[in-house]
Amino acid sequence: MIVKSLHIYPVKSLRGIDVETVEVRPRGLACDRRFMLVRADGGFITQRQIPKLAQIKTRLSDGCITLDIPDAGLLELDLGDKGKPSNVTLWRDSFKAPEVAAKASAALSNFLSETVKLVHMDEATVRQANPKWAGGAYPVSFADGYPVLVTTTASLNALNALITRDGGTALPMTRFRPNIVVESDEPWAENNWRSLRIGEVELKLVKPCTRCIVTSIDQQTGQPGPK
Repeated sequence: MIVKSLHIYPVKSLRGIDVETVEVRPRGLACDRRFMLVRADGGFITQRQIPKLAQIKTRLSDGCITLDIPDAGLLELDLGDKGKPSNVTLWRDSFKAPEVAAKASAALSNFLSETVKLVHMDEATVRQANPKWAGGAYPVSFADGYPVLVTTTASLNALNALITRDGGTALPMTRFRPNIVVESDEPWAENNWRSLRIGEVELKLVKPCTRCIVTSIDQQTGQPGPK
């Protein structure tokens, strides 16, 4: 088996970035899901509610993150432009996170036709993975549950064989928004893996990940498709 590809998603639910190398940190891959959109009440927003979030691209350059918002152009995030931390919720987790780059929040609100804020997971923001599965107190980013998501090519091939057998269209791996894609030969073998070593990094694989309706959304156009 080999690592086929690596992916990060700087802003939760926006377009991802393919990378050749990436640093692994306690909260997950560097720059992965460190920003998130929330509504006025602090509740998080994803493609589940607003599929066209997939149309917004993110870019990395010289340590900066730039948003490419349709009809608004490029907008570099100024991490020095922070508001006071406010209460936000992500699934069952409630914690404080600061708004970052008020101009970005305004541009995103205009694109989405509703008021949203872009919040940042800075060093003061504390969120932990579910200790029931993680086996202790481990930090996590704005990812749904855990720091890293691993998928395999063999399992996607097996799934696509079932989909096309019933007349559907095969899905690209982007639909699953993984961090690490492993090229493999045996479908579903990862369900029995306990750990994964890549170079000097060893990942503890604590839980299978149930994917959601986002798998039905085209990650280039933001258009929903068949279930």
